[in-house]
Amino acid sequence: MSYTVFALKWRPKNFDEIIGQHHVVATLKSAVEKKRLAHAYLFAGPRGVGKTSTARILAKALNCKQGPTLNPCDKCPSCLEIASSRSFDVIEIDGASNRGIDEIRILRENVKFPPSTGKFKIYIIDEVHMLTTEAFNALLKTLEEPPEFVKFIFATTHPNKVLPTILSRCQRFDFRRIPILTIISQLEKIVAGEKIGVDKEVLFAIAKSSDGSLRDAEILLDQLIAFSKEKVSLGYIVSMLGAVVQEALFQVTDRIIAKDAMGALGLLNTIIDDGKDTGLFLINLIEHFRNLMVAKITKADSGLIDLPQEICDRLLEQAKGFSLEEIFSVFNILINTQELSKRLDSMRIPLEVGLVRLAQVKTGANPNTPQKIGPPAEKKINIAKSAPLNKEIKAMPQPEPEPEEKKEESSSHISLDNIKSIWKNTIDALSSIKISVATYLNEGTPFKIEGAVLTVAFPKDYSLHKEALERKDNKAIIEKAISEIANSSLRVNFILSKEVAKNTLAAEESPLVKSALEAFGARIIR
Repeated sequence: MSYTVFALKWRPKNFDEIIGQHHVVATLKSAVEKKRLAHAYLFAGPRGVGKTSTARILAKALNCKQGPTLNPCDKCPSCLEIASSRSFDVIEIDGASNRGIDEIRILRENVKFPPSTGKFKIYIIDEVHMLTTEAFNALLKTLEEPPEFVKFIFATTHPNKVLPTILSRCQRFDFRRIPILTIISQLEKIVAGEKIGVDKEVLFAIAKSSDGSLRDAEILLDQLIAFSKEKVSLGYIVSMLGAVVQEALFQVTDRIIAKDAMGALGLLNTIIDDGKDTGLFLINLIEHFRNLMVAKITKADSGLIDLPQEICDRLLEQAKGFSLEEIFSVFNILINTQELSKRLDSMRIPLEVGLVRLAQVKTGANPNTPQKIGPPAEKKINIAKSAPLNKEIKAMPQPEPEPEEKKEESSSHISLDNIKSIWKNTIDALSSIKISVATYLNEGTPFKIEGAVLTVAFPKDYSLHKEALERKDNKAIIEKAISEIANSSLRVNFILSKEVAKNTLAAEESPLVKSALEAFGARIIR
């Protein structure tokens, strides 16, 4: 007997076996039970979540000898023929290879003929978005007023590509990505039924890499079992997929909490030497800190972290080593790392720079001790052109507010050209204090100055930069820096303007790129 892959062998046979789509199942069962059946359905959702399987089960429920029924018998000729894709009354069409108007014309002619044995003639068109516009238009009239014995079920991964005139004639069901825990539960059922020894960590790694697709997880499990010789262990999936295991993310984060930059770089080097995808590692690290943020806010009991309970407990414990502000700083550094990798066309160097910078976020050395630190102390900037601008702004008590007349008088001699002439010095100075502020401000342009208020403009689609710099702490740092360098008391205001083009500075002028070049003694080759 030929071998049947898990994705087919464990395919759901009735409504109750459909995984992770309870909202769809409940509605379809109610429609069948009340005999309130639409003439056309659209099943939309990601790949491998059960769209075509649900269409076949609905077809069996309608054409079963006992049907329409909620529980197809799977024994009558109609059920058996539908399950094996050889029923004359249930026609499955691949929209990708039958997308032209000629194929739809043939379908329109065949629709007129009644079913041969079942109660309904059912057309299941997979990847319906692949049909041409002409084919869609040819289908419109038939779809709106089909014979009473005809049902259409469309499946698609891109509902946005289906014409609105088609969508308006269908009942739409949106299938969801299947949660990791649900996929793990189904994989455990499969390995128990197949009597195969698989570590639970392996099932978790498979479920996480499947991106919500149960079919992908089943195919991967099938491949993994064929790849391994005896019991399937975590090492097999790591070597086969090049996946980054959850434990590595915890270890790297522990090094960051302990300010152990060398240890973090060593772990990264091991990950790279093992052939892991560095881009995937960065994405996983961002996701890990997202989970730490959610765990810190919700105490990991809100269901917002789709991971096993033991991992949620570890996330909650590790989150105690960060304040929310520190986690936000980590996100800024990781996003800058992604941007730097695009400019340098390399991932390793930006990752190394990013990990070293992450290790500077923390001030404590004990990864198990909760720590809460305030914003970094601000030190005075050396205004002298001959001195390096590498000191932080010194925190000083705020003086009594000056009358508006004095403020305007003190800055009346400052022109927009003066500000533009010291703009690069300001960016350089801020890069030694807070790199994210310098990077965001670098994209802005001094726009106008009125009295003691400097307006900095950003392109229209740079709202993220504007919002970040408008935060109270970031704005205070900028105002202190520019006031020290300009030797005049100034306030800043940020706007979005169509008149401002995107900053096209050379890559080496970016504070983030400069820090990478200085850290590694590198240069940009053009």
